[in-house]
Amino acid sequence: MDTSHLAEHLGTIGSLAASFFVVATYTMRTMIPLRVFGMLANLVLMITAISLHNVLQFGLHAGLFCLNGYRLHQMLLLVREVKKSVNSDLSMDWLKPFMTKRKCEAGDMLFYKDEKAETMLYIVSGRYRLVESGIELPVGAIVGELGMLSPSNERTQSLECIESGTVLSVSYRQVEELYVQNPEFGFYFLRLASARLFQNIGKLEERLADRTAPAAATPELA
Repeated sequence: MDTSHLAEHLGTIGSLAASFFVVATYTMRTMIPLRVFGMLANLVLMITAISLHNVLQFGLHAGLFCLNGYRLHQMLLLVREVKKSVNSDLSMDWLKPFMTKRKCEAGDMLFYKDEKAETMLYIVSGRYRLVESGIELPVGAIVGELGMLSPSNERTQSLECIESGTVLSVSYRQVEELYVQNPEFGFYFLRLASARLFQNIGKLEERLADRTAPAAATPELA
């Protein structure tokens, strides 16, 4: 078999193999296996392009291979960070790559009580206060994540900026897209949100106990 026929034969086999992987991607419901099969299809088509001396095809699928590899790495890293947060400090730092920066000035209202909740916020710098309860949120706090899980999706308090700073925001829609792409992420996100809810309840109980303790300790006047 001469070189031209061999190249043609390899090209046919490569095309069939790539077609298999491409068809397989349409059966995938989650992002990680989709990216893996996409990379396999790109790899096969790159090998086919080499045998056919097709530089354009090789370049195209080399670029797609790198893109799929980056997205796969991003999703695997996301799942790993969510797992680590659940098992350690309940941090939501892993959401930062998917968030948008927003500058705030003193007096700005970031949201109001009873309005529709569509985003959650991560406090990077500045000072912020929940108006109704008077609670000041520290740098590194996440606010609004539980609105995504509530039936009404309404804010339970207003949030005011009392000293200029920066927050990061992410929409519930983006979080839902991450969940659809990888159900494992969704599972750990729900565990994390639940853990943070119980943590917040514990803090409120501690504050209530601190407020009632002095009153109980004060002797009644005769």
